[in-house]
Amino acid sequence: MESAASYRPPDESIGSRRRKIRVLLADDHRIIREGIATFLMDEDDIQVVGQACDGQEAVELAEEIRPDVVLMDVTMPRLDGIEATRRIKRKMPQIRVIGLSMHATDDLAKAMRSAGASAYLAKNDCCGILIDAIRSQAG
Repeated sequence: MESAASYRPPDESIGSRRRKIRVLLADDHRIIREGIATFLMDEDDIQVVGQACDGQEAVELAEEIRPDVVLMDVTMPRLDGIEATRRIKRKMPQIRVIGLSMHATDDLAKAMRSAGASAYLAKNDCCGILIDAIRSQAG
């Protein structure tokens, strides 16, 4: 397991015309986080503001950086995505959580929604679906 080192890119430029959707990525697989971050960087209206390698770090970073959307892996060490979602939504109900999992099961989707996630996607879904979900959840 990797260390809980956090990634925080610099704030968006002052000259930006519109506010970007601020996204926190939470996944225990570094290559997944970096892959998602890389394709989100191509979107002008989305900014990755942090990355967490487990659920506990996701909760802590959400409190610190107050993202608009959290992309939350369901299965992670220390604190799973379901409990992390529950804690984030209890303290910061304005943050939207999108559950992500390798497993496209109804049980996991229901558990994430019960915890407060507003969407649930399988990791093998098309990248366009993920980007559309981020935009729709950010309102």
